[in-house]
Amino acid sequence: MANASVNTEARPSRLKVAASVSFYIVAAIAMILANKWVLNETDTPVFFLFCQLVVAVLMFVVAHVVGLLRLPRMVDAALLKGLAPMITVNVLGLNFNNFCLKYVDASFYQVARGLVLPFTVVTSLLFLHAAPPSRRILLACGIVTGGFFTGVFLDHVTASGLASKVVSKPDSGPSALGVFFGILSSMSTALQAVVIKRALDVVDGSAIDLAWYTNLLSAVANVPIIILAGEVPAVLKLLFGPGGTIAGGSALGTFLWGTAVTGIFGFLICVATLFSIKITSPITHMVSSAVRGVIQTFFSVWIFHDVISLGRGTSITLILAGSVYYTWVKHVETQKKETLPSTSGASGSSRGAYEPVPMDDLKGRTSGGRED
Repeated sequence: MANASVNTEARPSRLKVAASVSFYIVAAIAMILANKWVLNETDTPVFFLFCQLVVAVLMFVVAHVVGLLRLPRMVDAALLKGLAPMITVNVLGLNFNNFCLKYVDASFYQVARGLVLPFTVVTSLLFLHAAPPSRRILLACGIVTGGFFTGVFLDHVTASGLASKVVSKPDSGPSALGVFFGILSSMSTALQAVVIKRALDVVDGSAIDLAWYTNLLSAVANVPIIILAGEVPAVLKLLFGPGGTIAGGSALGTFLWGTAVTGIFGFLICVATLFSIKITSPITHMVSSAVRGVIQTFFSVWIFHDVISLGRGTSITLILAGSVYYTWVKHVETQKKETLPSTSGASGSSRGAYEPVPMDDLKGRTSGGRED
């Protein structure tokens, strides 16, 4: 009966789909560019992340107060234990994201995190006992991986001669440290597909509840990381030092404005992602991510004066093409499975399916929405 009701449900109008996709693209681009803007001006990326999470938590509280959603109030030992893997992966992933974005150009960010898809396929195979990938899935992963290494090696060669032309940055080539954090970020994003499944069971499948707990507990868990990262002196200098006055466009002013903007857009991305996944198809969702990547690249050139070398442009093209091809292949394979007799459904319908491509813009904040 449930399946019948789903099948007879009216498809969303083109206007709703267009509005949902546009909302997601605008929110995601604003989030990345605002993050880069602040990270260029601050030496406290972990504290910046903490403030972003606090703003997102406050947005959840405001939404609860005005009646847009209902938040749970229970936090006990069983809940903390059940969500511990999710919070750990989320906090590490968010910090890896910020450190990656701090050390690489905004246009190179999606290249540095280009291994999300291959890592997702591997983690699905190892931890979710997914069926062995088809040749077309392996081809898609190969295209994405090739795009990643094209960007890492060729961009470094071709951009080194152009670095002197960039006024805003002393080094325009890819940072080895940024690429390292990008790889760690890709791994953590892929692992979210594993921990989210278990975390949803803890909150009885409620995406909103999981998003709320993830933001709240991640903010708390980030406090000791600020201390371990040695950011306390920099935080005190930012807040109370001679350059900490908001007047004159100081670093504190940039930090506060950036925190407010990214915190609000982080919350909006959660809403945008939920609507995008609910209203659009996986292919539309992935294509919108690709469009977002292209637009983000143009904005990076315009705002941050990034240099798009031949290697970097080729890398971005390969990663986006491989990701879109993967999503199309998964769509076709899923349709074929649905048309097969139900004899293999018990073992292959859910456990054998790969997760759709995790969206790099979510950065863990919307992990309560779905493991894209």
